[in-house]
Amino acid sequence: MDTNYALGDLSQKHFTVISRMMYELCGLSLPENKMGMVKARLLKRLRALRFNSFEQYLRFVRSDESGRELTSMIDALTTNKTSFFREQAHFDFLRATILTPLIAKNRRIRIWSAGCSSGEEPFSLAILLKEEVPDVNLRDVRMLATDISHRMLEIAREAVYEKDILGDISPQFLNKYFTCVRTKPSRAYKVNHDVRSIVKLAWLNLIEDWPMAGPFNMIFCRNVMIYFDKPTRQRLIQRFWDILEPGGYLLVGHSESLTGSSHKFSYVQPAVYLK
Repeated sequence: MDTNYALGDLSQKHFTVISRMMYELCGLSLPENKMGMVKARLLKRLRALRFNSFEQYLRFVRSDESGRELTSMIDALTTNKTSFFREQAHFDFLRATILTPLIAKNRRIRIWSAGCSSGEEPFSLAILLKEEVPDVNLRDVRMLATDISHRMLEIAREAVYEKDILGDISPQFLNKYFTCVRTKPSRAYKVNHDVRSIVKLAWLNLIEDWPMAGPFNMIFCRNVMIYFDKPTRQRLIQRFWDILEPGGYLLVGHSESLTGSSHKFSYVQPAVYLK
């Protein structure tokens, strides 16, 4: 480690300032037990910018009229853990229950992956659509995938993943929907164009205005609302209700639940709700 700078500790005052900024900007709730995580992640920004203290760093964030460093701070502090076909039960439910009537009636299909991180979720959904709807590219099918992290969206746009990240992809799907683009030092694969073409990637802050009109048949917002406080979750759930079509589905993470929030959704099965 470079020892040219003696990086100071993250004080309670600075943690409070950072927590307030993140809450006001993107609804992210940072409780006291996240103080160590905040320090560890932002120390990388201090080193990159050659600052000696969090005081210097926060002054810079406030004075940066371009907003680029604020974006970098949000990128650093938003959690982006994901994987292909994560929480398989949702994909089984989508295949067995949601897609069948939409396909049979040749209806439009609109899916929103809200909090798509580095793209694994929407690309998994697109692969499922390719499997279940062979002529999906000729149908009226669109998927919107949004995230607040510019860094994660860049990874999704590149759509290149290391072999170890593709652990949940079957060899059949790997050969069918991915192309090997690097063999050394480790193998990496790019999602094929016919899968990527189904997904529209866009930056979006969930607590701000939404430019899309909807309605959606289904919304995947999984393992996102756990980082919001109860009032923010409440508002978001109502907005999801408003932009879903009647009979539309909201799918949340299996570690999440709408229990404790006032809402109009009907419970279907764990982490699946119906409008």
